[in-house]
Amino acid sequence: MSLDSKIPSGSIEQKWSNHKADIKLVNPANKRKFNIIVVGSGLAGASASATLAELGYNVKTFCFQDSPRRAHSIAAQGGINAAKNYQNDGDSVHRLFYDTVKGGDFRAREANVHRLAEVSVNIIDQCVAQGVPFAREYGGHLANRSFGGAQVSRTFYAKGQTGQQLLLGAYSALSRQIGLGAVKMYPRTEMVELIVVDGHAKGIVVRDLVTGKLSTHMADAVVLGTGGYGNVFFLSTNAKNCNVTATWKAHKKGAFFANPCYTQIHPTCIPVSGDHQSKLTLMSESLRNDGRIWVPKSKGDKRNPADIPESERDYYLERKYPSYGNLSPRDIASRAAKEACDAGLGVGESGQGVYLDFADSIRRLGEPKIRDRYENLFQMYEQITGENPYKQPMRIYPAVHYTMGGLWVDYNLMSNLPGLFVIGEANFSDHGANRLGASALMQGLADGYFILPYTIGNYLAGAGFNSRPSEDHPEAKKALSDAEETTKKFLSIKGKRTVDSFHRELGKLMWDKCGMARNDKGLKEAIAKIPQIREEFWQNVNVPGSGAELNQSLEKAGRVADFLEFGELLCLDALTREESCGGHFREEYQEEGEAKRNDDKFCHATAWEFNGVGKKPTEHREKLEFENVHLATRSYK
Repeated sequence: MSLDSKIPSGSIEQKWSNHKADIKLVNPANKRKFNIIVVGSGLAGASASATLAELGYNVKTFCFQDSPRRAHSIAAQGGINAAKNYQNDGDSVHRLFYDTVKGGDFRAREANVHRLAEVSVNIIDQCVAQGVPFAREYGGHLANRSFGGAQVSRTFYAKGQTGQQLLLGAYSALSRQIGLGAVKMYPRTEMVELIVVDGHAKGIVVRDLVTGKLSTHMADAVVLGTGGYGNVFFLSTNAKNCNVTATWKAHKKGAFFANPCYTQIHPTCIPVSGDHQSKLTLMSESLRNDGRIWVPKSKGDKRNPADIPESERDYYLERKYPSYGNLSPRDIASRAAKEACDAGLGVGESGQGVYLDFADSIRRLGEPKIRDRYENLFQMYEQITGENPYKQPMRIYPAVHYTMGGLWVDYNLMSNLPGLFVIGEANFSDHGANRLGASALMQGLADGYFILPYTIGNYLAGAGFNSRPSEDHPEAKKALSDAEETTKKFLSIKGKRTVDSFHRELGKLMWDKCGMARNDKGLKEAIAKIPQIREEFWQNVNVPGSGAELNQSLEKAGRVADFLEFGELLCLDALTREESCGGHFREEYQEEGEAKRNDDKFCHATAWEFNGVGKKPTEHREKLEFENVHLATRSYK
């Protein structure tokens, strides 16, 4: 089946403006007749909820956190990209578009990426108007810094807490609409089923995480802004509660899941310290502006880094990629770190680490300047490791971070399931096989503030405002009954293993067989092993307590059950894609250690259709056309 992405006609520069001029509108009086559900309150969900309510729609917003401002967007550190060209260093909308397509290793949809670059310039103005405290130059102008995969400075930032500040801006807009009664907020509430009526998404079933009560909510459209699926690997930089459940439930109801094998490994994370860990900590890519990455040239060199002379250090990114150096894209920097450690050059007790050294920058700029740029990040590193990064280099190692795959959406951000819109990290659309740093916040806010509010009206105008079913509809009752049965099943097993033990087992398998590097043999082993883990889970998991109370084991059980199904699809997608591109690195397909694409066979997005647990899904393809950025071997040398 060939997927219709609904890309508008015309030149790449005119597609979005022409599309906005052509799509159907809902007049202000009629907007009040439509109800919209938004699941997720991160940058994408909060900005969408606030903007849709400001337009006049009735919005219900759900998040499993105790407050919308605790969504995982708060953890983003380094910055947000925008093609403002404030540094007068040659940036433009076209250059941001080009860098993003190239950074994604030519596996993104051109039209979506260009729209993202266009909209980026408005996001900064919106956030400044909301009071987001971006860093400023001495004269008062907004400051910029560089990020990987770019040769210009286009990243706006607030020290190392940009996500938190942007989320507070979106939260302020959302809170205003909550106060006006235009948004009804449901915190500590988790989506557990999608309700589909006559082929259209028309509601959700949720569980109140405090009381355990299940309830249905119906609407004219459903918007998922629920983030990524990186926690399928157990250890990742994501918050412990981040999960795949909302998008996976939608997938099981007919929404196609696209490119799940595109998972991003971030090069600058604090290394694993032991089996006790439940998550990993990110050190912002922005640190690579002033930190130099190196390893000793001799294997097993355990000297204090200050005692290793310059002549005995390998600044391997600067050596291998002189044009971009330490600001090479994440996938390339991650593989280079792994290569150094695999060669026995890693540092720290485990040997699974490389140095990120600020000594040169501190000598050049002075410690106060470095403190001004990165103080909270340095504090966090010292609290976790007990080491002072002003006095000795940080130790870093790659870890699972972001997921470029997600539910397939067309140009309007609607999935193949009519009425189901997917925004931010939850969709697949903008980053291809590798996301450039500081682009996640850009996409989340672009989708929520400037794209979805236009495109959702096009669907609602066609659907009409008398199409919303009641909570008594048979499909709503069935979805509620299914959720109740799943809860009873979890509680009735009374096995001997904890939910976390299954999650750890799955995560280790995924990392070993489908992590930073994949191969045919390992992927087939994982695909054979995951159903075995899943079978034991349903026979031997122990979920204490009841369903009528706060029960975090029950919450985890639902999420891990979905990971145990989703992990199989991720490995199948990685096995099917017989090439290397971006974050998907197949060991069989490389050239001098670099990813080797196969454009003849795989220049497409793969979208999978669910056929049942344990049954092979149906593969659908969207051919990717490159008319403005021509296909080329990606080089950062």
